[in-house]
Amino acid sequence: MAKPFWTSRPDLSSLLRRHREAIGAGAVTLLGLWVAAQGGLILIPLGLIIAALGAALALNAWRRTRFVQAVNAPGMVELDEGQVGYLAPDMGGFLSLNDLTEIRLMTVRGARMWRLKQSDGQALLIPVDAAGAERLFDAFANLPGLDTAALVAALDSPPPESLSEARVIWRRISAVTQRS
Repeated sequence: MAKPFWTSRPDLSSLLRRHREAIGAGAVTLLGLWVAAQGGLILIPLGLIIAALGAALALNAWRRTRFVQAVNAPGMVELDEGQVGYLAPDMGGFLSLNDLTEIRLMTVRGARMWRLKQSDGQALLIPVDAAGAERLFDAFANLPGLDTAALVAALDSPPPESLSEARVIWRRISAVTQRS
Protein backbone atom coordinates (compact mmCIF):
# COMPACT_ATOMS: atom_id res chain seq x y z
CA MET A 1 0.00 0.00 0.00
CA ALA A 2 1.38 3.41 -0.98
CA LYS A 3 1.97 6.05 1.65
CA PRO A 4 0.42 9.51 1.26
CA PHE A 5 2.89 11.88 -0.42
CA TRP A 6 3.11 14.22 2.57
CA THR A 7 4.45 11.49 4.87
CA SER A 8 7.60 11.16 2.77
CA ARG A 9 8.28 14.90 3.07
CA PRO A 10 8.89 15.82 6.74
CA ASP A 11 8.88 19.56 6.00
CA LEU A 12 5.48 19.35 4.29
CA SER A 13 4.12 17.08 7.01
CA SER A 14 5.26 19.55 9.67
CA LEU A 15 3.71 22.48 7.79
CA LEU A 16 0.37 20.69 7.38
CA ARG A 17 0.38 19.65 11.05
CA ARG A 18 1.10 23.20 12.18
CA HIS A 19 -1.68 24.70 10.04
CA ARG A 20 -4.23 21.88 10.40
CA GLU A 21 -6.70 24.00 12.36
CA ALA A 22 -6.65 26.80 9.76
CA ILE A 23 -6.97 24.25 6.94
CA GLY A 24 -10.00 22.67 8.63
CA ALA A 25 -11.63 26.07 9.14
CA GLY A 26 -10.96 26.90 5.49
CA ALA A 27 -12.71 23.66 4.52
CA VAL A 28 -15.74 24.68 6.60
CA THR A 29 -15.76 28.05 4.80
CA LEU A 30 -15.65 26.33 1.40
CA LEU A 31 -18.43 23.98 2.47
CA GLY A 32 -20.58 26.96 3.44
CA LEU A 33 -19.93 28.65 0.10
CA TRP A 34 -20.80 25.43 -1.73
CA VAL A 35 -24.08 25.14 0.21
CA ALA A 36 -24.90 28.78 -0.59
CA ALA A 37 -24.12 28.18 -4.28
CA GLN A 38 -26.81 25.48 -4.42
CA GLY A 39 -29.36 28.31 -4.24
CA GLY A 40 -32.72 28.44 -2.63
CA LEU A 41 -34.42 30.39 0.10
CA ILE A 42 -33.01 28.20 2.87
CA LEU A 43 -29.65 27.09 1.48
CA ILE A 44 -28.25 30.54 0.62
CA PRO A 45 -28.57 32.01 4.15
CA LEU A 46 -27.56 28.71 5.75
CA GLY A 47 -24.48 28.47 3.52
CA LEU A 48 -23.51 32.07 4.23
CA ILE A 49 -23.83 31.49 7.97
CA ILE A 50 -21.63 28.38 7.72
CA ALA A 51 -19.11 30.29 5.57
CA ALA A 52 -19.01 33.20 8.04
CA LEU A 53 -18.50 30.80 10.94
CA GLY A 54 -15.71 29.05 9.02
CA ALA A 55 -14.06 32.39 8.19
CA ALA A 56 -14.15 33.45 11.86
CA LEU A 57 -12.67 30.11 12.90
CA ALA A 58 -10.00 30.43 10.18
CA LEU A 59 -9.02 33.91 11.39
CA ASN A 60 -8.69 32.70 14.98
CA ALA A 61 -6.75 29.61 13.85
CA TRP A 62 -4.40 31.76 11.77
CA ARG A 63 -3.70 34.02 14.76
CA ARG A 64 -3.12 31.02 17.01
CA THR A 65 -0.72 29.54 14.44
CA ARG A 66 1.27 32.78 14.30
CA PHE A 67 1.42 32.83 18.12
CA VAL A 68 3.22 29.46 18.32
CA GLN A 69 7.03 29.67 18.61
CA ALA A 70 9.68 26.96 18.33
CA VAL A 71 10.59 25.55 21.76
CA ASN A 72 14.02 26.91 22.71
CA ALA A 73 13.65 27.95 26.36
CA PRO A 74 13.90 25.74 29.42
CA GLY A 75 10.80 25.00 31.43
CA MET A 76 7.18 24.52 30.56
CA VAL A 77 3.93 26.43 30.77
CA GLU A 78 0.89 24.94 32.48
CA LEU A 79 -2.66 26.21 32.23
CA ASP A 80 -5.14 24.69 34.65
CA GLU A 81 -8.56 26.06 35.60
CA GLY A 82 -7.78 29.74 35.27
CA GLN A 83 -4.27 29.48 36.64
CA VAL A 84 -1.09 29.98 34.60
CA GLY A 85 2.08 28.31 35.77
CA TYR A 86 5.65 28.35 34.51
CA LEU A 87 8.02 25.70 35.81
CA ALA A 88 11.73 26.03 35.04
CA PRO A 89 14.99 25.12 36.79
CA ASP A 90 15.92 28.71 37.63
CA MET A 91 12.59 30.59 37.83
CA GLY A 92 8.86 30.14 37.65
CA GLY A 93 5.64 30.49 39.54
CA PHE A 94 1.87 30.51 39.29
CA LEU A 95 -0.78 33.20 38.98
CA SER A 96 -4.53 33.33 38.64
CA LEU A 97 -5.95 34.85 35.46
CA ASN A 98 -8.53 36.61 37.66
CA ASP A 99 -5.68 38.44 39.45
CA LEU A 100 -3.88 39.32 36.21
CA THR A 101 -3.70 43.10 35.70
CA GLU A 102 -1.16 43.55 32.91
CA ILE A 103 0.57 41.70 30.08
CA ARG A 104 3.82 43.02 28.64
CA LEU A 105 6.16 41.66 26.00
CA MET A 106 9.78 42.37 26.88
CA THR A 107 13.32 41.26 26.14
CA VAL A 108 15.48 40.07 29.04
CA ARG A 109 19.08 39.10 28.27
CA GLY A 110 18.22 38.52 24.62
CA ALA A 111 15.18 36.34 25.31
CA ARG A 112 11.63 37.52 24.63
CA MET A 113 9.36 37.08 27.63
CA TRP A 114 5.77 37.59 28.63
CA ARG A 115 5.59 39.60 31.84
CA LEU A 116 2.34 38.82 33.63
CA LYS A 117 1.63 41.17 36.53
CA GLN A 118 -0.80 40.37 39.33
CA SER A 119 -2.97 42.78 41.28
CA ASP A 120 -0.61 42.51 44.29
CA GLY A 121 2.35 43.67 42.15
CA GLN A 122 4.10 40.33 41.72
CA ALA A 123 5.14 39.45 38.18
CA LEU A 124 5.71 36.16 36.40
CA LEU A 125 8.13 36.03 33.46
CA ILE A 126 7.43 33.37 30.83
CA PRO A 127 9.64 32.93 27.75
CA VAL A 128 7.60 33.12 24.53
CA ASP A 129 9.45 30.03 23.30
CA ALA A 130 8.90 27.83 26.36
CA ALA A 131 7.23 24.45 25.96
CA GLY A 132 3.46 24.89 26.15
CA ALA A 133 3.56 28.68 25.70
CA GLU A 134 1.08 28.34 22.83
CA ARG A 135 -1.58 27.62 25.47
CA LEU A 136 -1.30 31.23 26.62
CA PHE A 137 -3.08 32.41 23.45
CA ASP A 138 -6.39 30.90 24.55
CA ALA A 139 -5.90 32.08 28.12
CA PHE A 140 -5.13 35.63 26.97
CA ALA A 141 -7.98 35.63 24.42
CA ASN A 142 -10.51 35.25 27.25
CA LEU A 143 -9.32 38.40 29.04
CA PRO A 144 -11.78 41.31 28.83
CA GLY A 145 -10.83 43.82 26.15
CA LEU A 146 -7.76 42.00 24.83
CA ASP A 147 -7.23 42.35 21.07
CA THR A 148 -5.79 39.08 19.75
CA ALA A 149 -4.64 40.82 16.56
CA ALA A 150 -2.50 43.20 18.66
CA LEU A 151 -1.21 40.23 20.66
CA VAL A 152 0.01 38.44 17.53
CA ALA A 153 1.30 41.68 15.96
CA ALA A 154 3.48 42.27 19.04
CA LEU A 155 5.15 38.90 18.50
CA ASP A 156 5.70 39.66 14.81
CA SER A 157 7.30 43.05 15.49
CA PRO A 158 11.00 43.48 16.30
CA PRO A 159 11.82 42.87 19.96
CA PRO A 160 12.18 45.91 22.23
CA GLU A 161 15.78 47.01 22.75
CA SER A 162 15.56 47.62 26.49
CA LEU A 163 13.35 46.88 29.48
CA SER A 164 11.99 50.42 29.38
CA GLU A 165 10.63 49.76 25.88
CA ALA A 166 8.57 46.73 26.95
CA ARG A 167 5.24 46.76 25.14
CA VAL A 168 2.05 46.78 27.16
CA ILE A 169 -0.23 44.33 25.35
CA TRP A 170 -3.16 44.45 27.75
CA ARG A 171 -4.09 46.15 31.00
CA ARG A 172 -7.15 45.37 33.11
CA ILE A 173 -9.46 48.32 33.63
CA SER A 174 -10.25 48.34 37.33
CA ALA A 175 -13.65 49.10 38.81
CA VAL A 176 -12.23 52.29 40.36
CA THR A 177 -11.11 53.56 36.95
CA GLN A 178 -14.48 52.75 35.38
CA ARG A 179 -16.45 54.78 37.96
CA SER A 180 -14.48 57.99 37.56
